Parts: sequence; C-alpha cells; structure tokens
Amino acid sequence: MKPLKQLTLAISLAVASLAAPAGAQDTRIKFTLDWKIQGLHAWYYWAQDKGYFKAEKLDLSIDQGEGSAATVTRIMSGTYQAGFGDINAIVQNAATKPGEAPVMVYMLYSRAPFALITRADSPIKSLKDVEGKTLGSPAGGAALKVFTALAKKNGIDEKKVTWLNMAPNLQEQMLLQGQVQASAVFSATSYMNLVAQRIDPDKDIRWYYYADYGLDLYSNGVMVSPQLIKERPQAVAGMVRAINRALKECAAQPDACMDNMAKHEPLMNKDIEKRRMIYTLKNLMITPEAAEIGMGDIKDDRMVRAIGQLNESYGLPRIPTPGEVFNRSFLPAKAERVVKAGF
Repeated sequence: MKPLKQLTLAISLAVASLAAPAGAQDTRIKFTLDWKIQGLHAWYYWAQDKGYFKAEKLDLSIDQGEGSAATVTRIMSGTYQAGFGDINAIVQNAATKPGEAPVMVYMLYSRAPFALITRADSPIKSLKDVEGKTLGSPAGGAALKVFTALAKKNGIDEKKVTWLNMAPNLQEQMLLQGQVQASAVFSATSYMNLVAQRIDPDKDIRWYYYADYGLDLYSNGVMVSPQLIKERPQAVAGMVRAINRALKECAAQPDACMDNMAKHEPLMNKDIEKRRMIYTLKNLMITPEAAEIGMGDIKDDRMVRAIGQLNESYGLPRIPTPGEVFNRSFLPAKAERVVKAGF
C-alpha cells in the first residue's frame, strides 16, 4: 500500500503544481497597433524590451494594425484585449453597442491628426472642391470614418465623393500617381512618408487639417476591452504605467529609442522614423492641453463637444457619456505624466 500512497501523493502534487501557477502567471495581453510599425510606436517596443511590461506581470505581445478605427473592431471581436487606436470609433460603437466597445485609458493624440491631402497642382483648392473627385483611404482609416463629420460641418455633399480603398502603404504613392485626387490621412504618417519619397510636404502638398475646419476631436490612445477592465484591472493599470514610463524615456532620448525600434524593423529608415516620432510628439501630443492636465488625460467638456459633433454627423442612436469611452482611473499621478522632450 505504501507505494500506492506514494504514487497518489506524487500525482496530487503534480496536479497542484500545474494548477498553482495559474493565478501567479503573467497576464497575457494581445496588443494591436493602428498601423505598420513606425517611429510613433517606439514607446511600446521600448516598454517591452526594457522589461517594463514584465515588471508589471504582463505577457504583452504587439501586432501591426490595419487602421485606427480597425483597432476598435479587433478588440470587440475578442482577438485582442488592448491596442492603440481612435476614440471616435469607440464613440460610434459605444452608441450602438453599449458596454461592448473598448474604453480608452490613456489619450495620446490630444490634437487629432486627420487631414485631407492633395497635390499642390491639384484643382482642389478648397474642401468643397472634393465633390466630384475620387478620394483614397484604407478601409479602416479613422480619417475616412470621421470624414462625414467634416463634410457636414463644411457643406460637402458626400454623395458626390467617390472613395477608393487601398493598402496603408500606398496612400501617398497613389495620390502622387494621380490615381486619386485627394487622400484622407493621418498627418504624422503621411508627412514623413512623403519626405521618404523625396517630396516636400510643405511645398508639393496641400493640407486640409480637420482641426482647422471645425472638428475639435481627440484621436488615438491606448484602449482596452471592457472584459480586461472587469477581470484584470491591475493589469490595465500596469500596462498604462509601463507605456507612460516608456513614452517619457523615448521623448527624452529619441536616438536610443530608434536604435531599439530597428531591432524590430531592421529595414526601417531610422532618420525618417525619428523625425516622424518627433513630429508626432510636437504636433499631436505635447499640446497646451497635455501640459495643463498631464499626458494621457482628457477634458470631459471637450469630449462632450466632440461626441456632439459626431452625433450631428452620424445621428447616433444614443449619446455615450465621456465616462463610457474614457476611463482615467488607471492613470498615474499627474506629476508622473509630464513629458519633457529631448529635442
């Protein structure tokens, strides 16, 4: 009987050893970017490679994206638990599927990067001139998703606009080749893509920034699924801390950050991607509002106005509150969210 008892004990211990680590294991999070890997994603890889996610007991993997609005649908499908994407797409989904849409927990682009671009020699000399023209955008592009709001705000008849969907990396090329007359873009992405193609984006391209035409919208940030908030709130807080820490360090030492990025994308042009990261920090992230309330947060009254603009454009079936689409409870203290640039 003794060997049998020893066998039983051994089996019991083996079963226990399999079950015990489950609660102690790092929380697995699949994180989707909004686009292909670029300099403006540097802090996510910095946090990963420096062990900041690991220190927060997170096993976080990062995948490329298909558009800022597509981040929302990827998370809602359950394939991803978190990602970097557009809060306006959250609003639209929260209006139709309360409780199912992701929630933003860290705002990055307090100035929306949406813009229409045309060639400087284009016959499009005003927003109204896009009527009767073919415009380009990836199907999941956030600038396309909120174009309706821009059109209604500026008296553009959307029925007179034709859209051609394309891969993200072909937007500027197809515009320059004349396959589309304008393209709905993220300014930080397209500005540096044009530079990479030896085009002067300030002289050779005409820009129509949505923010200059009545849309005071927020844009991209870190979002998570409602399920992750409910089941693993500490994991959400840890992820936000890690990203916040990495962001501050990348802003302070962009060269080191780009050297690290090159490990993940060996063929990238480090000079171009460094300029892209700095452009994004200067123009979209380190804004007067961010300096006032700290990186990562929003102003609720502005969010109310932004949701109202989206409602005017889309006729939302219900009006989400700022608290439904943004949760600041996971943010570090304001003093820890001060970003000082090293450029």
